[in-house]
Amino acid sequence: GQLPTWLQGILLRNGPGMHTIGDTKYNHWFDGLALLHSFTFKNGEVYYRSKYLQSDTYNCNIEANRIVVSEFGTMAYPDPCKNIFAKAFSYLSHTIPEFTDNCLINIMKTGDDFYATSETNFIRKINPRTLETLEKVDYSKYIAVNLATSHPHYDSAGNILNMGTSIVDKGKTKYILFKIPPPVPEKEKKSCFKNLEVVCSIPSRSLLHPSYYHSFGITENYIIFIEQPFKLDIVKMATAYIRGVNWASCLAYHKEDKTWFHFVDRKTKKEVSTKFYTDAMVLFHHINAYEEDGHIIFDIIAYTDNSLYDMFYLKNLTKDFEEKNKLTSVPTCKRFVVPLQYDKDAEVGSNLVTLPSTATAVKEKEGNVYCQPEILCEGIELPRINYDYNSKKYKYVFATQVQWSPVPTKVVKFNIQTKEMLQWEEEHCWPSEPIFVPNPDAREEDDGVVLTCVVMSDPKEAPFLLVLDAKTFKELGRATINVEMHLDLHGMFIPEKDLNPETE
Repeated sequence: GQLPTWLQGILLRNGPGMHTIGDTKYNHWFDGLALLHSFTFKNGEVYYRSKYLQSDTYNCNIEANRIVVSEFGTMAYPDPCKNIFAKAFSYLSHTIPEFTDNCLINIMKTGDDFYATSETNFIRKINPRTLETLEKVDYSKYIAVNLATSHPHYDSAGNILNMGTSIVDKGKTKYILFKIPPPVPEKEKKSCFKNLEVVCSIPSRSLLHPSYYHSFGITENYIIFIEQPFKLDIVKMATAYIRGVNWASCLAYHKEDKTWFHFVDRKTKKEVSTKFYTDAMVLFHHINAYEEDGHIIFDIIAYTDNSLYDMFYLKNLTKDFEEKNKLTSVPTCKRFVVPLQYDKDAEVGSNLVTLPSTATAVKEKEGNVYCQPEILCEGIELPRINYDYNSKKYKYVFATQVQWSPVPTKVVKFNIQTKEMLQWEEEHCWPSEPIFVPNPDAREEDDGVVLTCVVMSDPKEAPFLLVLDAKTFKELGRATINVEMHLDLHGMFIPEKDLNPETE
């Protein structure tokens, strides 16, 4: 096919790559050692490269020729790398494990720099052109967090906003929203992490059971944090090493609990005092959020249980994985409409939503507001949008379609307003998260292309990078790669103009 002449830059992807080291094997797919790969677009041609992230974890494991560093689903014993990794726990006085720097989930941009990220306190700087691994950054040196999301937000001023959980202070478990400012040119040598600031903190409703979260939402004036009843048990976590179990076993879904919405005013840094909640649910990905006439509208993908994680234990990933593994809860794209400004004298039991929507927000006698969503569609995951429309009213979501099997079989473009869905699929194809790249001269939200790496379920067929016209969803071209490629998790496209020439 033909690629648009304006498509110049690098698509960077990240995900688990190596699951066996020597005679040892990880228990869970999400534990594998991080494998970075990139597609460089230059004058209508595509160049591919891949490289394992050379983390301390990777080096330690390879040197020992076995797994010596614990991951979320795999606890490792005993640890010959004592000098690099502090002892896993010194009993309950230090309930915080020394986490891994196997950053395998996403890529984050700060100024001209790029980092591989996961959900621990470590991120690893990488060279986007060569995929070389550079320095390690420990968030906890600058701010009291032990976990942080891999889905930060970027604002127009060049700040990065992210959220982390602090379980350091005993009895003061909280969620922390923090900001990484852009590097100041004259102080380029000084790390932007030194200027990292806490925007605000939200106390956990339960000190010993903080909520697990993978992403959060943002509008022009508010941060949206969802405290879901999918929780981490800190006491269990602190004793996991001693009990010989993995950290994942310390996560539990409490289906009888509520899901609480927190809205933090970005200017005053104060939380909205009204308590908004909905029924129990599990969510990983926020899609987008915006404000309209005194309401916050946010779209997420939610489940009614936490079965998704369990499916990716390697013992379940057999050759008939697709047929055998059925999700017990299909991912559902839900839109919540939350009236921040409403008539305080409204009757108990009345719906406070005044926008045209089937979503409701009902006032209760204690003053809480119970929210029910509008269902937009079912069966999509790994959602991406045109990020220029982040926190604005928007139309399109690009995603993979998963239905009842956890393996994506199609890439879709969903119009949130008309509910129309365009899709691309081919036999034996498992596409990855689709990334939208806007045309530099774009006039409309969907002017651009969608990029997805496609892995074949038939081992005889070569994987490829697919380029779709984002408007029509017709194939523009594909670049076939004669290497074994893995299903990955997340990534980003870096336009040539954002690449530092020094990294060539």
